[in-house]
Amino acid sequence: MSIHIFGIRHHGPGCARSLYHSLHSLNPDILLVEGPPDGDGMLPLVTHPQMQPPVALLVYRPDQPQRAVYYPFAIFSPEWQGIDYALTQGIPVRFMDLPLVHQLAGEAGGAEEAEEAEEAEGDGGEDEIQVDPLGYLARIAGYSDGERWWEQLVEHRQESTDVFEAILAAMTALRQDVPPRDNPREAQREAYMRKQIRAAQKEGFQCIAVVCGAWHAPALVDMPAAKADNALLKGLAKTKVEATWIPWTYGRLAFKSGYGAGVESPGWYGHLWDCYQDGGDGGAEGACRDAPWRVWGAGGVDSSLSQGGFCTNVTINRDQRVPKPAPTDMSGHISKLNDQQSAIAIRWLIKVAQLLRQEDLDASSAHIIEAVRLAESLAALRDRALPGLLELNEATQTVLCFGSDLPMRLIQDQLIVGERLGEVPDDTPMVPLQRDLQQQQKRLRLPANPTEKQYELDLRKTNDLARSHLLHRLDLLGIPWGIRQSTRGKGTFKEGWRLQWHPEFAVKLIEAGIWGNTIDSAATAYTRHQAQQVQALPSLTQLVETVLLANLPNALPEVMHRLQTEATLNRDVAQLMEALPPLAQVLRYGNVRQTDTRMIISVVDGLVTRICLGLPLACASLDDEAARHIDQRIQQMNYAISLLNNLEYKQSWQQVLLQLTDQANLHGLLAGRSCRLLLDAGVFNRNDASRRLAFALSHASEPPQAAAWIEGFLQGSGLLLLHDYPLWQVVDDWMIQLPGETFTEILPLLRRTFATFSMAERRQIGERVKRGTSVETPGIEEEELDCDRANAVLPIVAQLLGLK
Repeated sequence: MSIHIFGIRHHGPGCARSLYHSLHSLNPDILLVEGPPDGDGMLPLVTHPQMQPPVALLVYRPDQPQRAVYYPFAIFSPEWQGIDYALTQGIPVRFMDLPLVHQLAGEAGGAEEAEEAEEAEGDGGEDEIQVDPLGYLARIAGYSDGERWWEQLVEHRQESTDVFEAILAAMTALRQDVPPRDNPREAQREAYMRKQIRAAQKEGFQCIAVVCGAWHAPALVDMPAAKADNALLKGLAKTKVEATWIPWTYGRLAFKSGYGAGVESPGWYGHLWDCYQDGGDGGAEGACRDAPWRVWGAGGVDSSLSQGGFCTNVTINRDQRVPKPAPTDMSGHISKLNDQQSAIAIRWLIKVAQLLRQEDLDASSAHIIEAVRLAESLAALRDRALPGLLELNEATQTVLCFGSDLPMRLIQDQLIVGERLGEVPDDTPMVPLQRDLQQQQKRLRLPANPTEKQYELDLRKTNDLARSHLLHRLDLLGIPWGIRQSTRGKGTFKEGWRLQWHPEFAVKLIEAGIWGNTIDSAATAYTRHQAQQVQALPSLTQLVETVLLANLPNALPEVMHRLQTEATLNRDVAQLMEALPPLAQVLRYGNVRQTDTRMIISVVDGLVTRICLGLPLACASLDDEAARHIDQRIQQMNYAISLLNNLEYKQSWQQVLLQLTDQANLHGLLAGRSCRLLLDAGVFNRNDASRRLAFALSHASEPPQAAAWIEGFLQGSGLLLLHDYPLWQVVDDWMIQLPGETFTEILPLLRRTFATFSMAERRQIGERVKRGTSVETPGIEEEELDCDRANAVLPIVAQLLGLK
């Protein structure tokens, strides 16, 4: 009976390749893999034809779906390749980590423990070694991070099967030099792994292969008595969990999730794996296997890797240096090594060039050749067998990007990380809500892409209208797959969306499953629940708008009943004004979406009436902050009235504004705003506005009140001053007669007003002030027109307009 421990780095293509060949050579009769036993039932789907990594094993509590743990896998993950090998060969395969029925049973669960581990990573010392042992070894070896070190020393070694002996020796020495910190959960995990190994022995398996994280490997070699492990596992709390597969992305694979095994460059690792699978090694396997591999750094660590792996006698001594071993002759393998350099480096740089060309950037064949030569030269200068990602990036930025880092950001996002989205089989267990969404995505031709994609929906088309309904329903359920975007043009039938699918939406779908088995029924039930929970009137009107946009007719009566009740009882005029615009939007554009809006009309009638009656009293005796709040509501109300396009509403609203302009002791901001709105509506002509402006700026008004009036009247548009000379003259005369101290006092108010003008308007105002305004500028209507010159232009204008 033999037990073979394979300590791996999660998501490493070279490690995965070495493991695959090691398993073929070993031919074990059972495979144990670090992972949650709760997901054993999902393992047969790994070899399903529809399964396309990257994917993640999701384990969650049905009663609290937000308590979930992801275990992501890529095609180049060693665990994935091991599971695939076992299932293909008909060998039993099991997960052996501490079950999540225990890890998710406590209050903290797996999520908080993962956060604690990430915090410990930045603390340094012994905690840092346990969380990131490879990074610790990399820094000793003089590398900036563990990713570059592991890539150079393991990923480029390819089929070196005895690398696992070296990994085990290195981790054993590291754990002996720096014993693991006291972590009960880690001790329980390793105890349960050993328990699973003993169980396999009792079942009679003679050749047991164990795949686990490199840090855990020594703990599974020297197994203590079963009694000690059982004592650690005694009395663990349990809960019910369920498991499923969900699609994952390379972007999410770069995060530290699941077992804390994120990688910085999944796209690059995918490229390495593809090269290995396509035979891109160029036969250089022997060159890498025989090449000496040395780890040498200030920490006093030295290990020579010859014959394909770490040397088994690894010494870690912080106080003593070990002499460097003499390098092995590599002359017999140079040509093979060059072949592999060309295979990996050239294919990568071709991808880079193709990406740059898609963005209309120069990338010629000569650039690729020079970049490959530079990457190989950099690798040789650094005494590395192959150019890694660091060398390729430096060569790319120098040759293909001409030293600029902007194209490198594109390469980082699109190639080094990438956004490949995996697929799971249709047979994968799903909650009914997930299944319904998947069917609707296929029916409406809305694929779940991990990259952003813009959609402009035409609501006059049946399919686009159904897409809009689906996106609004998902947004209502807290799944923001689509984000609304503004559209060009004035057509009310257009609706813009920006779609981007995130893997964590799968958990949100599971959470929303308590409301119903379809998107429609779940959104309806959730809306009814929200209608009872929401108290604020503006929130209720927003809910009404969302319900109509999402086309949930079964939820509308209950929501409208709550809205009508709350509107009747609410005496806050500001809240009534805030509640009206969403309803105005619905009445204005409801017919385009083919929604029934008759129930809303009575509510809008009541709101408009109560607002017009209560607004004058609500505007009395306001301070600056309250006046600014009401001013915003008046602007929203005015926009809502214009949308409703109802003559009775318009007349009632204009009557209220007239009342406000004449109301005594009204805050200047509101008086100026009311005058401006009436001028825009044509109720006041320019003479009326000039007269009221002159009165507001007279000596009888306090300067702060006058400055507030100007702010309300002019805010947002300087065209009134530029094109209406009487208004200009009134404002100019008022400013000239202000005493110096008063001018200094109200200057911040004036600057705040003029700052809302566009740059061009401010420039023209400044030019007019510079020229002086003592003489009235004649208007166009007062100039003598040259009709002959004007008639000469008419044929050209007609031709431009397409007129005969």
